[in-house]
This record gives sequence, C-alpha cells and structure tokens, in this order.
Amino acid sequence: MNEHIKIPFVDLYPQYEELQTEIDMAIKDIILRSDFITGQTVDNFEKAICDYTGAEDCASIGSGTNALVCALKALGIGPGDHVMTVGHTFVSTTEAIVNVGATPLFVDIDEFYHLDKEEMRKVTGSKEFALPTLKAILFVDLYGQTPDIDRIKAFAKEYNLKVIQDAAQSFGAEYKGKKVGSLVDMTCFSFNPVKNLGAMGDAGAVTGIKELVDKVRMYRDHGRKTKFEYEKVGYNARIDNLQAVIVKAKLSKIDSWLDKKRTVCRRYTKELDGIVKCPKEAPWSKHSYYVYVIETPEGTRDRLQSFLKQKGIQTNIHYKFPTHKTTAFHDGTVLPRTEYICDNILSLPCYHTLPEHHQDYIIKSIKLVVEANPLLVKRYLFIIKEHYLTKLNLTHLSKETLLLNLL
Repeated sequence: MNEHIKIPFVDLYPQYEELQTEIDMAIKDIILRSDFITGQTVDNFEKAICDYTGAEDCASIGSGTNALVCALKALGIGPGDHVMTVGHTFVSTTEAIVNVGATPLFVDIDEFYHLDKEEMRKVTGSKEFALPTLKAILFVDLYGQTPDIDRIKAFAKEYNLKVIQDAAQSFGAEYKGKKVGSLVDMTCFSFNPVKNLGAMGDAGAVTGIKELVDKVRMYRDHGRKTKFEYEKVGYNARIDNLQAVIVKAKLSKIDSWLDKKRTVCRRYTKELDGIVKCPKEAPWSKHSYYVYVIETPEGTRDRLQSFLKQKGIQTNIHYKFPTHKTTAFHDGTVLPRTEYICDNILSLPCYHTLPEHHQDYIIKSIKLVVEANPLLVKRYLFIIKEHYLTKLNLTHLSKETLLLNLL
C-alpha cells in the first residue's frame, strides 16, 4: 500500500471553503434574528429552487424521505394502493411507499438502471386486466440520470397513473434540455450532505403544480392549513432555516461543480471502459453523476474493492442489497438484472475537486487488477500457486493477498 496516498470517497470541505464567507454570514444572520423555522428565509429558498428548476411551486422539507412520503400523501396514495417502483435504489424509496400504507410493485431495471419498459408491461398486464389497485409510478433517477420520462408518462397515461420522480440523486440533471423538477406530477429532492447539492444536515424539497405542493405544505407542518386549523394528520417535516440558507448558497455554484464532476467521470469512462463496464449516458439525459458506478467482471467486485482499499482508495457500493431482498421489504419478488447488478457494482470517488493525479492513481490501480484479459491474471495466479507456494509454505494465503503483494 502507498502510505502517502489516501483518497476519500467524498470530500465535502472544499464546497464550504469556496463559500465560507457567504455561508458563515447567512448562518450568523439566522442566529442573530432567532429565525430558525419557516418564514421569509424558507420562502426565498423555495423561490430559488423554482427559479433554477423551472417548477411552478416548491415546498422545502426536512429530508428526501419526508419529501417522498408527503408527495405520496398529497397524491392520495394510501392503504390498499400499489405503487410501481424499482428494487435497485436507496431504501427510502420503498420505505416511503410502505409508510403511507401502500404496497410497492417491484420492476426490474434496464441498461441505465431505470424501470425497464418491457418489465413494466409484464407486471402490469394489459389495460383490460391491469392490477386495479395500481395508482402510481415512483421512478428513480438512479446515480443522477433520468430515465426516458416521456415514455413513462405515456405508460402512466394509458393506465391512469400518477407519476412521482425520486430525484434525490439528480438535482441539476436535465431531460431533453429541461432541468429536473418540472417534468412530472411531483418531483422529490434530497439535500443530504453527500448529494451534489447538499446541506449540512438533512433537507429536501418537493416541486410540482401549486395545488399539489400546497398539500405537501400541510403534511410537512402537522397537517395544518392555518396556524390553528388542522385539516390532515401530518408530520413534523419542516426544513430548518440554517439548512435552507446553506443549500441556497451552494445553489449558485451547482452548475459549475457539476461540469467539473462530469469531466472527472467522463475521463474514467474514456480510460476504463472495456476493462470494466462504465456507465452509459442516455441520449435524452444530461447526467449529474451523483456517483460514478462501474460494473466489475462477475465475482470480482469484492476483490477489487479490497485491493483499492489497500492502495488507499475508498470506494462504496450503491447498493449492495436490493430493497426487495431486505428483511423489511422482502416479498418473494425475483428481479434477475437488479440482483446481478447489486453483486457486481462499485462506486468510485468522483467529487468535482478530485485532483488529476488522484484520478490517474485510481485509473492505474484498477487497470492493474482488472486488465482487459482476465485470463492472464488467472494464469499468473495458477503458476504462482502451483510452482512457488508449496516451496515457500504459503499455501494458506488467498489469491487476493498474493495479488495485492505482487502488484
């Protein structure tokens, strides 16, 4: 291991460093005015989100998970209803469906990790025999790229379904030249600290038409229409003003940061595609690359991750277990493509300030382990094991350990 190189998976401090004066002043102003929840600060933040996304209205909220729950409630989704979604996502997508009393209808994914249109048709059946309790589609912009939204909307129209976009990972992405946030019935954002546009705590937002967003406002604030008029059973899901001013400050930099991040990710693709399977950019989408996810040769992911860790490179897995296979949501569904992907994907560091020499090091390290002809590696290990291990009494060592030491 190179003891002088340590590359974290994310590095958030440079964002603060670039905006330190503005953020510090905004936080100090909130504290001096004791203006911590709701009010003009939140109104200004919501307007800024609308201006950026082109949305008609925006309700800021306490987290991306709260955004999904309140959006589902605003659309009238509840007990007895089914919601079509994917199993390959962060758990909050499924969690929100279940928490409003509905049931997820899991569908397998396509090459872009989105709802597969053929699988959607299979699980739904013909229009005449469709599941009568199916009320909505909740699709996910996984890793920062949208699916073909027009196709999903056409499907939804055919079956009279509401459409919710889980855009927790895609703030700043585009679909056919339009920013995510104004494309479907309701769009849900997360501003978790690790997102491209991140708070310094939990935060989120819902965008859509005013009629629906006003309902979200009620649900986020204990279900009240006015200060003393409680119309719905709601939640305490308001954003706090400190997070609102932090995210608003970062909003001014998001396009610049995303452009730099795309440069890093496209370099990975140029250098590594063919050695591993790199993500594809769909022709309809401008990718925001929340994470850069590669598919490793089958059965090699854990070995590669272990090797990169030894080299000082931190990686992650998004996601190791599909939600339909977790204890909380297991329902017997089998999604072959989803389950294969979860066994073989690996996320690489790709933040916009990742130095070029660190990019070089990551690329070189991956090439060392997964060179284009894996048969050479297998042959190499076989020769070592058969001709040297017995003599050196090293037969107890794993192939992974040998490879790490030899490289």
